[in-house]
Amino acid sequence: MKIISVTSLRLPEIKIIRFSRFLDSRGYFAEPYRWSDFENHPLMGFMKGIKFLQQNESFSQKNVVRGLHFQWNPYMGKLVRTIQGNMFDMVCDIRKGSATFGKIIVVDMQSISLTPYSEWIWVPPGFAHGNFFTQPTTIEYLCSGEYSPGCEAGISPFAPDIDWSFCDKSLLQLFNDLQKNAIVSDKDKNGLSLMDWVDDSRSENFIY
Repeated sequence: MKIISVTSLRLPEIKIIRFSRFLDSRGYFAEPYRWSDFENHPLMGFMKGIKFLQQNESFSQKNVVRGLHFQWNPYMGKLVRTIQGNMFDMVCDIRKGSATFGKIIVVDMQSISLTPYSEWIWVPPGFAHGNFFTQPTTIEYLCSGEYSPGCEAGISPFAPDIDWSFCDKSLLQLFNDLQKNAIVSDKDKNGLSLMDWVDDSRSENFIY
């Protein structure tokens, strides 16, 4: 695996990990993940000791909105990438006491077959994660904890008290425009607001 760069976003715990694709006349070859590089690369200290226990794949139609999900006991960090299509990844800080609590960012994670690189986004525990899609899209994500249905919750991506001030205005507009035709589960649509989450005893699992 050839890691090209690691970039911290406006929520600095969220990272974009860019890695090489090797192109030729046939197409490309890529090595998206190698444990030793994640463990020992000088730019990857934030991943030290993290092991991935579960791999998920998801396909979404145009206008699908998913999230914002999180889990504890066990905590689950997610390493996410777009295999085909265009994912817009949403990450919101849910850590009580954090200076960026309630702030959300959106990251454009488009997959173009002939670019010489691809990217992961790393979402550690303490952040609610979701995505929306403007075209049919397949994504995969590696999880640092196994799914635990009794220890999960979600913030509605439409909650009125989410702070979008860190979000690129054009991506926020894209999300707002998509809402008119959004395909979203009842569970996600009716998720908690941030104030509901603060008042929920389960929020004590995420203290900054």
